[in-house]
Amino acid sequence: MKRLKYIFVGVVCALTGMATVSCSDEPDDENFYTFTGEMMSDYFRNRPEYSDFAYIVDQAGMTDLLSAYGHYTCFLPSNKVVENYLNKKGLNSVKDLTREQCDTIARTHLVNNMYATIDMNDGTLNTANMNKRYIQITHTVDKNDNSVVQLNRMSNIIFDLKDDSVENGIIHPIDVLLENSNSSISDVLKANDRIRIFYEGLVATGLRDTLIKTKDESYDGSKYGTYSYTSDFWREIAVAPEEKKYGFTVFVEPDDLYEKKFKEYGISTSNGMVRALYDLACMIYDPVFADDADYKAAYGFDKITDRNNPLNMFMAYHILTRDVIGWNKLTPIEVHSGIVDGAIGIKIDKMNPCDWYETLMPRTMMKLEQATVREYMGNSERGQRYINRRVDDKFSIDGSKIQPTVEADYLQDAPNGRYFYIDDIIAFNKDTQEKVLNDRIRMDFSTIFPEVMTMNMRLNGDPTKDDESSKADQTFKNGKNYWFPKGYLDNVTMEGNGVLVYRRPHWNFWSYEGDEFNLFGDYDFTFRLPPVPYEGEYQIRLGFCALDTRGVAQIYFDGKPQGIPVDMRKRLSDETILGDQFGTKKWADMTDEEKAEDQKMLKNLGYYRGAYGGYHSSGSTINEFVDNPRTYRLVLCTVHINPKKDHYIRVRCTSSSKLGNNNEFMMDYLEIVPKSVYGISSSGAMETDL
Repeated sequence: MKRLKYIFVGVVCALTGMATVSCSDEPDDENFYTFTGEMMSDYFRNRPEYSDFAYIVDQAGMTDLLSAYGHYTCFLPSNKVVENYLNKKGLNSVKDLTREQCDTIARTHLVNNMYATIDMNDGTLNTANMNKRYIQITHTVDKNDNSVVQLNRMSNIIFDLKDDSVENGIIHPIDVLLENSNSSISDVLKANDRIRIFYEGLVATGLRDTLIKTKDESYDGSKYGTYSYTSDFWREIAVAPEEKKYGFTVFVEPDDLYEKKFKEYGISTSNGMVRALYDLACMIYDPVFADDADYKAAYGFDKITDRNNPLNMFMAYHILTRDVIGWNKLTPIEVHSGIVDGAIGIKIDKMNPCDWYETLMPRTMMKLEQATVREYMGNSERGQRYINRRVDDKFSIDGSKIQPTVEADYLQDAPNGRYFYIDDIIAFNKDTQEKVLNDRIRMDFSTIFPEVMTMNMRLNGDPTKDDESSKADQTFKNGKNYWFPKGYLDNVTMEGNGVLVYRRPHWNFWSYEGDEFNLFGDYDFTFRLPPVPYEGEYQIRLGFCALDTRGVAQIYFDGKPQGIPVDMRKRLSDETILGDQFGTKKWADMTDEEKAEDQKMLKNLGYYRGAYGGYHSSGSTINEFVDNPRTYRLVLCTVHINPKKDHYIRVRCTSSSKLGNNNEFMMDYLEIVPKSVYGISSSGAMETDL
């Protein structure tokens, strides 16, 4: 047995092309390929100190699986570790465990992907364990001052034994047996006595009950097959989601923060903490909604279960309607390979990686940002993540810092979500509405649909690895593409014979953050537009990559056609746009005056260059979207938006025949831009090019 060298990961992954197709986390028995070297199951059985786990795996019926071809990671408990667990449970022997308990323990310690410790960054592993739970990763030091990986804040990978290799995977011996709770996120919150005030607010408003649901039992992914397609010259296959889970991400102020704020604002707690929370909510939301009829009708401490009541709104704004499976995924994932060192496809020295998510408070969003730009660091810590932060030439709003973990005494995640501590009050207050969100809102399409994140489809797999382009990879060794049956995504309709596909990230693709959505066939696709912060005029823009293999579609806003059909084959260098004028000089070599004139000329035609802050890379070069005639932004419409109503974008195929690759229409990212940003008209002025 050899200690794993990092190159081993690439070698074994290269072998995985021999794997067979499967929609589950495990290969079919009939397709097992047996090696002659030591397999994972042999490793357990050949070492007496792991005989208890070997028994557990055998009782779980997983010995054959781990005796065959695969690419697994095992967090391996020794007999002593298992004994400690049994003693805690009042059991005398491993044989006192039921088969069901053995199954849970075995699956909790196995991951159907290979992770060396060098791959384990703070947050969560990108692949769930075989019990469909995500393992939280932190780093600490052991008693010998070695830097070690800690799992679920409870178990350390043993430094001297880490990264051991077998023919079908990697083994990491651990010092505490891993456990997960099956409690809902509402019960996990209840168990933490540091957040009693927040939890009391959830109960009083009735929002606690919202956090109980876990799964849509009416959806059965096994009824759907795969979908084969071609994008550009890449032949690919997409799978339907296995299940539809509900998820929530909750940001929580600890009790000591609330107590400090109550004193600071002169709020009495003599009538209880819920009443104090209500008074705090009124102080925050009266200036924003005092003239709103729904707000006034729901006003009063006796109406706190009404969704338009100040306290209900305050509590709901803390909750995302998706499970963001780890602190590291609150903003675009980081890639550290070659010259790429940070959030995928984002120039982190010039632009902070950020995402915008809808909250449980009706028609509101919050901004999640990782602070990376040194010029605008303010009081923030570089690399940390914040809620509703905006530090630039116009504003200096620090936002609320998100803590990656909670104390080891408390659970942090549940089957339907997780929570994070924050260090300041968050709310949809005046600063949030008029300053933080009064900006260009750029949303990767994978963040628009909550299910894509709850099911960990977004940015799944290894973006640094491509599949073979001429033949669809059916092993999914580098990640999965997905297609969505009708009705799977909320607030979405698909008429006709169209198919919506999510393509996993590739760092070298001409896609923002490496991933993209594509429509194929005779599609008629409608989705709800994310909410805007205030009433007014907005530009709605689509970022995409123009290719000869794409199609043509008509865009509608709230049922009304917007302009002429969009031809996705047309580049900025097309004679009807900039023609030969495009590319005569690199963007970075232009003067400020030349940039402003270029932007003005394109804006008048309904176009914008690709984001200067975005790029694609093979690991050795950086190719900026701003200089690529294919990767640009198109103005879909300029419209008046009422924030109290739902609004919809419709994309209808108008190709007279199957253009290119079955009328392919790419949706990479969406921009919602207020007039305060796009309406710049003074000479020499321009919208930020990032």
